[in-house]
Amino acid sequence: MTEPITHLTEDEEFLRQSIEKFAKNDVAPRCHAMDEQQAMDPALIKQCFDLGLMGIEVPERFGGTGSSFFSAVLAIEELAKVDASLAVLVDVQNTLVDNCILRWGTEAQQERYLPQLCTQKLGAYALSEGTSGSDAFALKTRATKKGDRFLLSGSKLWITNAKEAEIFIVFANADPEAGYRGITSFIVEKDFPGFSIGKKEDKLGIRASSTCELLFENCEVPAENVLGEVGQGYKVAIETLNEGRIGISGQMVGVAEGAFACALGYAKERAQFGKPIATFQGMQMLLAELAVNIEAAKTMTYNAARLKDAGLPFVKEAAMAKFFTSQVAERVASKAVEIYGGAGFTKEYPVEKFYRDAKIGSIYEGTSFMQLLTIAKILLAG
Repeated sequence: MTEPITHLTEDEEFLRQSIEKFAKNDVAPRCHAMDEQQAMDPALIKQCFDLGLMGIEVPERFGGTGSSFFSAVLAIEELAKVDASLAVLVDVQNTLVDNCILRWGTEAQQERYLPQLCTQKLGAYALSEGTSGSDAFALKTRATKKGDRFLLSGSKLWITNAKEAEIFIVFANADPEAGYRGITSFIVEKDFPGFSIGKKEDKLGIRASSTCELLFENCEVPAENVLGEVGQGYKVAIETLNEGRIGISGQMVGVAEGAFACALGYAKERAQFGKPIATFQGMQMLLAELAVNIEAAKTMTYNAARLKDAGLPFVKEAAMAKFFTSQVAERVASKAVEIYGGAGFTKEYPVEKFYRDAKIGSIYEGTSFMQLLTIAKILLAG
């Protein structure tokens, strides 16, 4: 008999339990302060490296754990049950930066950068610009070849991990007349001449996760740091983001699970009319409905991750999972606030943070509208 999609192997369950322990013991006590200060505790980032969470799919010869994509999604989910900010930090490192170099990097690039990304240096993925959000390939950042290097000029916006990152995957157009076929991806180090970090955004949710502007003023990038081939950047971006959406789905499942756990516990404790509100039929039906939605969201996410690991088509399933999980996370977190009543609207309890953190799921790494268009395109193609 085929195992259920949500069944975990012994190794996956061990990983899940290890991260659950880390999240409860080390992350949870820091959540409120990090959210208030809009800053990630450096000690937590170091712990993520020490625990092997920053190179989950990376082969052991490069310093990674040599595990699966599914394991990375599982780690993201467990962290998001406690803090979505740390979850997205680990998410970007694994599903975007590591994955990008693993798939498109030369042997020399992999040998140089993957050991650093697995053990000590944070990465960031820089595609978005002020005028290219959903229209991701309307890039204005330019790459001009000059001898043995490229000069990058322009800016990027809304780049996750930007403040702490030291290695960046950057997309720029090396041949504007060729349109999207001129887009090229580069590996950029933080100390390359002409590169700097700009404004840090003041956000609604995932506030401990840094989101910054990147500035390129004739930034000097060695030609050997082209990731893939010149003009192949659009393919690198699309295929990497297809995988990244599953990571965001895992994050949204975790947010929903975290909010639900709080709401369920509080419903058993909060008394109205002389008895716990969990004893009222209306509340029981609401809790049951939310649980069903979470289970469906988890199953869709796990299915997309399993398909990716199996080398099977997964783009439609990834888009479906991201679309649905972002909706579920928002609804569950919203209802969790309501279950808490007035207390849920205060910062004394974690549900208001889950509510704020949930909103980004329908926006980054492809809006919900773009997920629907992707799904429709595949369906219509038969």
